[in-house]
Amino acid sequence: MTTLNPFLSSDAFSLTSLTDAINIMPNMYGRIAQLNLMPFRPVTTRSIMVEEQAGVLNLIQSRPVGSPGWNNKMGKRTVRTFTIPHFPLDDQILPAEYDGIRAFGSENAAMGYTQVMNNHLQTIKNKHDITLEYLRMGALKGVIVDADTAEIYDLYTEFGISQESQSFAFASSDTEIREKCLDVIRHIEDNLKGEVYTGVRALCGETFFNSLISHDHVKEVYLNHAAAINAMGGDVRKGFNFGGITFEEYRGTATDKDGNARAFLTATEAIAFPEGTQETFCTYVAPGDFAGTVNTMGTPYYAKLEPRKFDRGVDIHTQSNVLPMCKRPGVLVTLTSS
Repeated sequence: MTTLNPFLSSDAFSLTSLTDAINIMPNMYGRIAQLNLMPFRPVTTRSIMVEEQAGVLNLIQSRPVGSPGWNNKMGKRTVRTFTIPHFPLDDQILPAEYDGIRAFGSENAAMGYTQVMNNHLQTIKNKHDITLEYLRMGALKGVIVDADTAEIYDLYTEFGISQESQSFAFASSDTEIREKCLDVIRHIEDNLKGEVYTGVRALCGETFFNSLISHDHVKEVYLNHAAAINAMGGDVRKGFNFGGITFEEYRGTATDKDGNARAFLTATEAIAFPEGTQETFCTYVAPGDFAGTVNTMGTPYYAKLEPRKFDRGVDIHTQSNVLPMCKRPGVLVTLTSS
């Protein structure tokens, strides 16, 4: 006899199995995720400490042979604490979704039940993923905000520095765009503070990108680049290198709880940042809010089932506990069109 809640009669739908399943499902959204700029870093607690030690480089004054050496001076150490936010999302599977279900070409219904569950989990994971992309863009802009635009962390305030902005003044045909790019790169290099990097990328709003490629000092270079990319069937918006910076149009958008579309990046601005760093960017992942996951290494997503009242299907609870972080916000540069 078939149980009314087949999801509860199999180990395949346990906390561990469902969590494993949702974690291996494909990531459907996120250019920042594709760039692998902020890789996951699991932790065992719900808060993290970021330690900064400002290195001090001094010129060493010569002394006569046999003299004692100068005393070495170490940099000041500063510790900052951040709480990792909690993002829960619930769903339900009703009996009508699996009543009489049978996998195509098979008399074994288990595959059909699994497909119903996977459909729900993939939809849920897509929403967690786009939320993570939104948070990561906030970290790149230096201010991480919630879905309701409430501030989670202002990294400039937390680290006691000012936000760097560079105007590209596209309205003037005399603006030396290449020099603007070099100024951005120099600022980033000055604020890496010993960190390595492989290049600089700028994610651009569409108006900023259009103004860049149509500027008199850029247009010819871009047209040659575009001709080469088009010959290979590529998208010219996915990376155009000029002045040592790879410019890329960014179109991250999602709807808020009220159904309003929200662009992650203002159309007239761009965010420049270093790539190939080792310790500057990451996404901290805390353990799930369950008794069985306390003090364990966090995973990006968790999923769990519970029977509904009167055995009328199952409730799905999912959560992510993530905090994207830029530990050197001085390397972030906001580029403006005017």
